[in-house]
Amino acid sequence: MKVIKGLKIGGLQSKIFNLVLIFIVALIAAYSGVLVVHQKNLTNIVREASEQQQAAIETVTEETMAAVLNSSLTRSTALQAYIADDLFADVRADVLTLQAFAEELFAHRDSFAAHPVSAPSLANDGVPAVMLIHEEAVDPADSESLGLVANMSEIMLAMYEASDNLASVFVGTADGNMVLVNDRSGIYIAEDGSPLPLDIRHRPWYTQAAEAGELIFTGVELDAYTDNPMLECAAPVYHNGELVAVVSADVYLSSISDYVNSTASEGNFVCVVNADGQIIFSPATEGVFQAKVSSEAGDLRESESQTLADFVTQALRESTGLREISVDGKVYYASGVPLPTVGWAVLSIVDKTLTDQPTELMLDNYDQINDNALSTYEDGAHRASQTIIFLTIILFLMAITGALVVGKRIVKPLEQLTKRINSQLKGGAAFTMDDSYRTGDEIEVLAEAYADVTKRTQNYIQEIITITAEKKRIGTELALATRIQADMLPNIYPAFPDRPEFDIYATMDPAKEVGGDFYDFFLIDDDHLGLVMADVSGKGVPAALFMMVSRILVQNYAMTGRSPAEVLKAVNDQICSNNREEMFVTVWFGVLDIRTGKITAANAGHEYPAMMLTNGQFELVKDKHGFVIGGMEGIRYKEYELQLTPGSRLFLYTDGVPEATDARSEMFGTDRMLAALNIDPNAAPETILKNVRAAVDGFVKEAEQFDDLTMLCVEYKGKDNEGTI
Repeated sequence: MKVIKGLKIGGLQSKIFNLVLIFIVALIAAYSGVLVVHQKNLTNIVREASEQQQAAIETVTEETMAAVLNSSLTRSTALQAYIADDLFADVRADVLTLQAFAEELFAHRDSFAAHPVSAPSLANDGVPAVMLIHEEAVDPADSESLGLVANMSEIMLAMYEASDNLASVFVGTADGNMVLVNDRSGIYIAEDGSPLPLDIRHRPWYTQAAEAGELIFTGVELDAYTDNPMLECAAPVYHNGELVAVVSADVYLSSISDYVNSTASEGNFVCVVNADGQIIFSPATEGVFQAKVSSEAGDLRESESQTLADFVTQALRESTGLREISVDGKVYYASGVPLPTVGWAVLSIVDKTLTDQPTELMLDNYDQINDNALSTYEDGAHRASQTIIFLTIILFLMAITGALVVGKRIVKPLEQLTKRINSQLKGGAAFTMDDSYRTGDEIEVLAEAYADVTKRTQNYIQEIITITAEKKRIGTELALATRIQADMLPNIYPAFPDRPEFDIYATMDPAKEVGGDFYDFFLIDDDHLGLVMADVSGKGVPAALFMMVSRILVQNYAMTGRSPAEVLKAVNDQICSNNREEMFVTVWFGVLDIRTGKITAANAGHEYPAMMLTNGQFELVKDKHGFVIGGMEGIRYKEYELQLTPGSRLFLYTDGVPEATDARSEMFGTDRMLAALNIDPNAAPETILKNVRAAVDGFVKEAEQFDDLTMLCVEYKGKDNEGTI
């Protein structure tokens, strides 16, 4: 045993020194190994957590965006298609009215004198007027039909003035003459003052209607005088099996084109496809969605993109919902709804890259935050390694206790951080800063960075939850509005259990959550019962609000004892005084004298009522219509009377009944309605309404209800001479 500077080599002191030295070296080696393993595990955990959170963010965002698009885009497209198709349906109804009137004229031509009609006059330019147009080689004086069809002048003029959509209304005879109504007399006059001729029997509206033998819509045609694009609806008129005339109305399409162009935004637009699968209106200036003339436009149903071809094919038949289509290497969200009246379809297109941008931006931000956190951790780990080397030198000079204390201080926070992160990944509590992580070194920096990432992720998820809750709230409020609207109308039956002189029943089924139709019945006094049936323009919440105001006004004025015509005039003046949204309502209002069964009524542009006559069958009462409520101030309405006898019934309804449409775009019509009423005409009012509703449901089947469906039936039972039932 040697002694060197007080240290005994080989002795007990040396062994103790060696033992301590070996223990310290082993401890340092073990500590270093544990630290390296923890660092690797923590790095892997952070990366795994980042990947899982990225996947969760991407999945939740895509599902949320798809749900929002499916709801908003599909409803928006359906609403746009409904508005456009409603315009064409109105034109179709007008032309069918003209066709029926013309056929009646020819069937009873001996009962009508020739009505005069004049050539176009510059004095009428800018004013709705009736004028005569004829072919170049035709002399109107030789026509046998011109004077007869000229008897339609007043109805054509009234039809033109009552519509905001019609560009012209006209009827062309088989001998080359035409009675025309519009406000553009000047375009039909040459520079020398003579009327310009028109090749009437070779115009598309005449030839196509004559060839089809039924009502038709032409393609998009150019006006013969102005070259403006328009759509024409025409129907042939036959007498004794021979074509004698063609009635028609046209609509300028510039308003639809302007609206479609206004929808254009970056990657988002609306376009219109005709029955041949060709784009006819679109804001796109290039690519497959660009509108071209029919000779150059392709049929999208034959597109190389199968998803596009299938989408357009379905859109021309039915509502598509939200679809994904691939065109020219790009992916789009698309929704399509048909226009059944003309056989077109409205398409809404959204570039999918726009909906992916929020997800990509969030993932980019998340990657940046995660990279910064990982970089901070790696820098801290590097500095920690340098600290460990320094501590190793100190440990060689310190006792084992000092080494253990230092080792515990360094390792314990890492172990707790790793456990906390693992707990979070397994669905535990969110990661938050703890005093155990506040070591004042890189471990604290790493913990703070990871806590910040976790907080940002939770905030984003909370935002998604908030958005979802808001959608549910809106749905709840709409459901509440539906119940409130139903409660506003009389809905307790029997309505007047103490009045055996009559029985009454009514229903209202809105097309949307809330509707614009309404009915009402109320006792004005002991001997008079007020009956109301009305239809507000538009659908949804605005129509429901307008409906409630209109109902209150009608009832309030009626309770003052005014006549039906006076009530409608007062309501019209009140609504017109503050109607900035230019909404209107059609109203049938009648007052039943309970003692005599006489009904005094006035009609403001509403449907014809149906009445059970003495033969025991329901028939339409074709009363004279006044102008709609809210359309023009100062309108006066005419009254008429109906006489109910004991056992008679009166049926009132809105256009949702005759215009209910099946999957083939065929309307239910008044004939089917009368047939349903006459299944059991002597039944109670409630049973009669159920029969009509059953007939409508059986006709439309699975087709979507596009309009409110409202009905009312009153049965008059009367009194005997002693005043008892």
